Amino acid sequence: MQLTEQQTLPVGQLQAWEALNDIALLQSAIPGCEGITPAGDNQYEVLVLAAIGPVKAKFKGKLKLENLQPPNSYTLRFEGQGGAAGHGKGHADIRLEAAGAHSTVLHYTAHASVGGKIAQVGSRLVDMAAQKMATEFFESFNAKLAEKYGVAPAPTEVAAAPQGLFARLVAWFKRLFGG
Repeated sequence: MQLTEQQTLPVGQLQAWEALNDIALLQSAIPGCEGITPAGDNQYEVLVLAAIGPVKAKFKGKLKLENLQPPNSYTLRFEGQGGAAGHGKGHADIRLEAAGAHSTVLHYTAHASVGGKIAQVGSRLVDMAAQKMATEFFESFNAKLAEKYGVAPAPTEVAAAPQGLFARLVAWFKRLFGG
């Protein structure tokens, strides 16, 4: 599976970078996220409760940030297990582009593979669940940005695409391994 999306964030590029590296903010914005714990330099363990169609499980995942180019880009590697629900792994290239003093476009391309019951539910159902999680993530994330930085939240619609990066990754997290 490959996803290429973008999402406009209601903050400047430095603030967007800071928020994308704020564990507490991310944990509160990711639907079903029960924990994000540092596990080394630029490495995290994630626990997410997710439901993809009839498949519901707690997913334990590992995230690793690589190729960090603050405040412009990084690569996010992920893998996870949801027990009998399935497993997944992949990576996403994330790039921030300043679009004004209080606006940043987050671009990403994610490559992922899944297995187990999740893979059996069908790609359409998985994509729909990912879209829902993406929408929920960006609504919450933008609200958290607005609260933290005192700005108006950006609309959660994605330019020319049905879902955003972290939303897809979150959806991926949730249905695969918690991310």
